[in-house]
Amino acid sequence: MKKLLLLSTGGTIASVASNAGLVPKETGEELIKMLGKLPYDIHVEDILQLDSSNIQPEEWKFIAQNIYKYRNDYDGIVVSHGTDTMAYTASMLSFMLKNINIPVVLTGSQVPINVVLSDAHDNLRLAFAAAATCPPDIYLAFHNKVMLGCRSVKVRTTNFDAFESVNVPPVATVSSDGLVFNTDDHFQKKHDGEPVLNTKINSHVSLVKLFPGFDPNLLFAMVDSGCRGIVIEAYGLGGMNFIRRNMVAAIGKLIRRGIPVVASSQCLYERSDLTKYEVGREALLEGAISACDMTSESAITKLMWALGQGMDVHEIDDFFNTNVAGEVTLK
Repeated sequence: MKKLLLLSTGGTIASVASNAGLVPKETGEELIKMLGKLPYDIHVEDILQLDSSNIQPEEWKFIAQNIYKYRNDYDGIVVSHGTDTMAYTASMLSFMLKNINIPVVLTGSQVPINVVLSDAHDNLRLAFAAAATCPPDIYLAFHNKVMLGCRSVKVRTTNFDAFESVNVPPVATVSSDGLVFNTDDHFQKKHDGEPVLNTKINSHVSLVKLFPGFDPNLLFAMVDSGCRGIVIEAYGLGGMNFIRRNMVAAIGKLIRRGIPVVASSQCLYERSDLTKYEVGREALLEGAISACDMTSESAITKLMWALGQGMDVHEIDDFFNTNVAGEVTLK
C-alpha cells in the first residue's frame, strides 16, 4: 500500500458558504473523509487555508519547503490548491524543486467538496492515483487528465474541464482501463542528480499583453518603479510594432539597461518564433528572448527564478534556451 501525503492549502475544494462568499474552511482530514475508502495509506498536513488568489511567492516558497521536507517520508504527495493560481504554483514548483524524487500532484475543484455534484471527489481520487503511480515530477491533475505542472493552464472559469495541457499532450488520462499513460518521448525525462530545493526568486517582474496603441513608455515606468524583467505577450509568432509607438526600440533600450524582455505569444497554442516576420526579427535583433512554446505562467515563473539566481540578461537568454522541467520544446 503506497504511503501518500496530502498537503492542504485551501481553495474552492475546501470552501464553505459564508456571508462574504465562499471561504476555505475544510481541513485536509475532512476532505479525505468525504472521499470514502481509498487503497492508500494517506496522511494529512494542513499548511495553509487560503483562496488561491491570495497565494503569492511567499506561499510558493512555503509549499516547496514542505514538499522537500517530506519527500523521503512518502511515495507521493498531493497538494490541494485553489484553481485560479494553481498553474502558476505548479510551474514555479517545477523550478524550485529540481530533480524531485517523488511524484507531486496538485489538484483542486471548481465546486466545493461539500456540494452534492462537486468535481472535487474525482479530482482528488485522480491526484492520489497519480501520486501513487506517476514517475517523479510536478503534475497537475484535473478532470480525468494528469498534466505536467509547467504545461498546465486554466482555460475555463466554471466548466469542470478547467485545465488544459498546452503544446504537449497530457501525461496520462482516465479511461475504463484506469490511468493510461502517454508514451511520448517528451515524458521520458532523466533526472540528473539529487533533489535540490532552491526558492530564491525575484518577483519584481511584469507580464504585459501587447495591444494596438500600447505606449512603450509604460515599460520604462515599470522599470523605474523597480521591475527587473518583463514578459510580453506579443502578437502571433511574437510580432511587435515598430512604427509610431516603437516597441522594438524600447525593448533594445531595456536590454541595454540590463532588463531581460521575454517575448511569448498571445495565442494559447503553438510557439512564438521571432525569426519569421520582420516585426519579430527586429525585436530579436534588439535582444528580445523568445519563450518558444512556453505558457505565460511558466515563462513568468521561470523569469522570476532566473532573476533570483542573479543571472544577467545573457545568462537568462541561455536559460530560456534550456529545457529545465519539460516547460519548453526546443528545436
